[in-house]
Amino acid sequence: MCITAPMPGQAVGDVTRGFLDDGILEFLQTDGTPIGTITVLGFIFGPPPPGAPVAQNSWNMAVTGGTGAFLGARGQMGGAALPMGVDPGPRIFSSAAEDPSYRRIFGGRRARMMLHLVPLARPEILTTSTGPEIFHGGDFSPVSATNPARRGEVLIISASGLGPTRQRLDPGTPFPAEPLFEVNSPVEVRVNGVESQLINKIGWPGRENIYRVDFRVPEDTTPGVGILQLTAAWITSSEVQVPIR
Repeated sequence: MCITAPMPGQAVGDVTRGFLDDGILEFLQTDGTPIGTITVLGFIFGPPPPGAPVAQNSWNMAVTGGTGAFLGARGQMGGAALPMGVDPGPRIFSSAAEDPSYRRIFGGRRARMMLHLVPLARPEILTTSTGPEIFHGGDFSPVSATNPARRGEVLIISASGLGPTRQRLDPGTPFPAEPLFEVNSPVEVRVNGVESQLINKIGWPGRENIYRVDFRVPEDTTPGVGILQLTAAWITSSEVQVPIR
């Protein structure tokens, strides 16, 4: 570690960092299906970089890239304080002589890392000059002020930027109609901040990089103008407005 006020025999430096480190984070579904990876490189220990999120309190690591849902991502990563009331637990050291099977039983010290991610592409609900491309599930007619959505109704979203599907597809190839290609990443639709029931998340047959997401409007949604937001692989779209009766 370099220090700014060295004692005799110590190195002098203008930064107070402990180590140069790199890492690869792999994100999985609950069933073990891979979602994507994020690679990081930089300093650990010391203060966060300028412009880091307020909750980031240490480290200075750059996001150098990603795969899968995080293809081409950039950004930064650092340490963040644990939520109030969460005990980090005792520090536990491991060794090559330790039986790895016990690590899931005994666990280890808790830590919290924060990723500030700038994705190459983010999920978006497609829009036209007449508004967002949202359709009634019953007859595929567009949702509009004169034909609003109903509480409890299934709606269809036309979206982009949802990432890879579970079946592999060459870039630039339209999605097939048979079989339907399911979006690999976790997808969530919220209406006025309330998570809705997701019906399906597929590549739109015959279209390239366009997806179809079917969801049910929550029964307790307040009539009026609803705020709709789409999330894929924890990356959130812009908000759009949808009339609801």
